[in-house]
Amino acid sequence: MKEIYDVIVIGSGLAGMTAANILGRSGHSVLLLERHYQLGGLATSFLRPHGIIFDVSLHGFPFGMIKSCRRYWNQEIADHIVQLRKIRFDNPQFQLETTFDRDDFTRILIEQFGVERETVIAFFNKARSMSHYDDQTLTARDLFNEFFPNRLDIVRLLMEPITYANGSTLDDPALTYGIVFSNFMSKGVYTFQGGTDLLINMMTKELEKNGVDIIKNAQVEKIVVKNGNVSGVNYRKNNGNELHAAAKTILSNANLKGTIFNLIGKDFFDKSFIEQAENVRLNNSSTQVYIAVKEGFLIDENQCGDLLFTSTAPIFDSEKLLDKNITSRTFSFYYPKTRPGSERCYVVASTNANYADWDNLTKTDYKNQKQKLIEQTINHLKKYVPNLDQNIEWTEAATPKTFERYTEHLAGASFGTKYEGLAISRNLSKQINGLFHAGSVGIIMSGWLGAVNYGVIAANDVDAFLTN
Repeated sequence: MKEIYDVIVIGSGLAGMTAANILGRSGHSVLLLERHYQLGGLATSFLRPHGIIFDVSLHGFPFGMIKSCRRYWNQEIADHIVQLRKIRFDNPQFQLETTFDRDDFTRILIEQFGVERETVIAFFNKARSMSHYDDQTLTARDLFNEFFPNRLDIVRLLMEPITYANGSTLDDPALTYGIVFSNFMSKGVYTFQGGTDLLINMMTKELEKNGVDIIKNAQVEKIVVKNGNVSGVNYRKNNGNELHAAAKTILSNANLKGTIFNLIGKDFFDKSFIEQAENVRLNNSSTQVYIAVKEGFLIDENQCGDLLFTSTAPIFDSEKLLDKNITSRTFSFYYPKTRPGSERCYVVASTNANYADWDNLTKTDYKNQKQKLIEQTINHLKKYVPNLDQNIEWTEAATPKTFERYTEHLAGASFGTKYEGLAISRNLSKQINGLFHAGSVGIIMSGWLGAVNYGVIAANDVDAFLTN
């Protein structure tokens, strides 16, 4: 421990880790505090008996992740990023398989959905041109009505995967859809070969190489502010010891609203700023069902693909995706090729979810609801994996309460806040000198690539502050 650090990073999600790595590599003294016993936030893994290892959630990100990892981490990490080539859709409106890039989607929209080529090109061009400076009153619904009026099947094809990727809805600003969609359309969907356990180990070594001090099991309880400037943090170890660390700047990778109202307190901010922060909406959470099949039982890759968007709902409905009576699921299949050296297949099933549906249940009801979620998921998956129930070695489920417990994201929000949170996040340093934030805000900063790139932006802000 140093007497005073240039920066303390609170939380080791991908944004926090990336910022810490950049700042450490730039020569700043950096302390990374993580309340959990391992790094990674939602981009991490957990172990179970018999060598079973699960990634916490399904992962698919755009090609840009390769460039970001190469530039801000190292070439070895970038080399482990591989393409998922089989993205499947199965719902009452259509069934198809795609490489999930612009060329293939153009072909599908023209050949299978009968759209004129000029319309498809115009849609892609408009989505690609979107930026943070666009009109926020234009919604995703407006965008689809402009190019594909009354085509609910096309809306489902174009919107459903992005809703799973970042929680966006038809009534959110169109730019929050267009930016993410265009990133995926550039060259398809990618994942990290070897699993998040390998990724986090590689990132940890890089952090240590760049001089970043890391303390796990460190629960930050307060960001200390003196005379309008941050001065450090108070944190507690899991043995009960209460400690203080001093710093010139603080970068919070915690939930945005949690940072403002819990780690600091509203009295340190302007009244108008607090009013805006209070009006920031949390994004939705999710449930996950984890399934490990017995070694030697191989899932048919041609039947299931890499990602499977499956639904029994007659049409796409953003709110319906959050319903506790689940009609739509996304399955992420992990084959032995995904984890070289393993002979086991895994499945992670994800659904968007409302925190309120899982809050205030009795302990017995909560346990029963989780078991019901597991059983319904297995029954649905048997359509694609015959004899699955006879070849399962381990199952369990995570809910919004699970994510709240392990990440302290308010209401278990998987995607942070809605778009209005971005301005609040970016303006923290104008309220308190030396205070910065990076994380899942504004929808477009959700997911692996968004988190990494926001970490880059925040690191540059911190570096500029320290340099000046």
